[in-house]
Amino acid sequence: MALDHIGFTVNDFAKSKAFYLAVLTPLGMGVVSEGEGWVLLGTDGRPEFWLGGGTAPGAVHIAFAAKTREQVQAFHAAALTAGGRDNGAPGIRGHYHPNYYGAFVFDPDGHNIEAVCHQLEG
Repeated sequence: MALDHIGFTVNDFAKSKAFYLAVLTPLGMGVVSEGEGWVLLGTDGRPEFWLGGGTAPGAVHIAFAAKTREQVQAFHAAALTAGGRDNGAPGIRGHYHPNYYGAFVFDPDGHNIEAVCHQLEG
């Protein structure tokens, strides 16, 4: 079964919206739809990642697919610029598999957010 979308609540909607727009743009995602206190982000008009204002749940881990290692690097750089905290610089995570290239950051609510590319370098 494929994941269709994920959504969760954040404590500071405006801050989190700005953070996720900054970090997901390098992965080709943008606003699909939005309203007062909520935003749906995705690709090709398909909402895949939903945020709503309120009280954030306990910390979650979300991994976004990147097509290239350069996208992973751009995601990580954008996250740090947007106020995220480093939780693992871009690099190979060989304990998952030999081509697992990922980067990890904590978002404004402390969620562990990752971008990962499974392709061979080149």
